Amino acid sequence: MTGALAMLVALVLDALIGWPDGLFKRIGHPVTWLGRVIGALETRLNDGSAKRRLIMGALTSLLTIACATIPAILIVGLVPSGWEGAILAGVLAWPLVAARSMHSHVSAVARPLAQGDLAAARFAVSMIVGRDPSQLDEPAVARAALESLAENTSDGIVAPLFWGLVFGLPGIAAYKAINTLDSMIGHRNDRYEYFGKFAARLDDVVNLIPARLTGVLFALTSARPISALRQMAKDASQHRSPNAGWPEAALAGALNLRLSGPRSYGDTVLSEPWVNGAAPDPSPSDLHRGLRLYLRAMVALAACLGILALI
Repeated sequence: MTGALAMLVALVLDALIGWPDGLFKRIGHPVTWLGRVIGALETRLNDGSAKRRLIMGALTSLLTIACATIPAILIVGLVPSGWEGAILAGVLAWPLVAARSMHSHVSAVARPLAQGDLAAARFAVSMIVGRDPSQLDEPAVARAALESLAENTSDGIVAPLFWGLVFGLPGIAAYKAINTLDSMIGHRNDRYEYFGKFAARLDDVVNLIPARLTGVLFALTSARPISALRQMAKDASQHRSPNAGWPEAALAGALNLRLSGPRSYGDTVLSEPWVNGAAPDPSPSDLHRGLRLYLRAMVALAACLGILALI
């Protein structure tokens, strides 16, 4: 399968070198390009009645997806078939996978937390979660980082590779556009309640399968596969998100820790249910355990892509 080879190339390139800072400074990143498109459309179209905002939000989503997907379709028509074209597609898909940056961001939380530097750990975790870091004690910082690791493994790695496997370069490009739309406008607040509704629902749909695959991947590469699978089946549906609960519950079961629970976003406190609530809170060392499991999961994912490429 040339799609599997392309996605394997993308994953390996990202794992080895990520997206270099020098390259980012010179040309930015595809996500920042999409962000500019979304920002420009949102500024011009997000006004008026609830109905107008809903329609304009859907139009913004479709235009953004088209901006990402049409160039990818044209490129696919120009590249050679066979393994040469698959490798080229993998190089082009490389910046749309976030395996290395995910590990780097969680490691940036784990290091100061292990050294007892709560202020630095709070700052690092604020880069990857939306909640108020000033309210987080040591276990809460560790929980937030592990929850981000679970959710973003699905959103940032498994999901783009899945859609790239199914639909090639246009598939991974379309997914990244949808996920960027959700992160920018898919919020339930006064500004985006209606304008971002289409983007948020579309993101839920395209992550249905990848989220569950991510949970299974965490479970099967852990030392407690049966416990992790049972915990995922038990607690995933209790999560506030229709998708994030699957990898999060699997990770909680795999590490025998509790995650989720009450959280603060500015002045708002949300009383979320615990995931694996009978287990203890994570300690700083558990972040390193989570990262080791993440690395095993990425190796297993690469192996699966390699096997599919050989079939």
